[in-house]
Amino acid sequence: MKLNRVKSILNNKEKVDVFYDERPVWIQGVNEHIAKVGFIDNFEEKDVFIEDLYERNLYN
Repeated sequence: MKLNRVKSILNNKEKVDVFYDERPVWIQGVNEHIAKVGFIDNFEEKDVFIEDLYERNLYN
């Protein structure tokens, strides 16, 4: 995922399905190359590279 798309998702009220390593996440914040994400399936949080995030509908 590109930084501009991550910022667009953060500023948008729509629900967007974002994934990291086949797991659904929500994006909590972002800086240049790193996004702080929370995993929807548990309470885990992690800092990940934004290029490792993706939207499911782009690949199916």
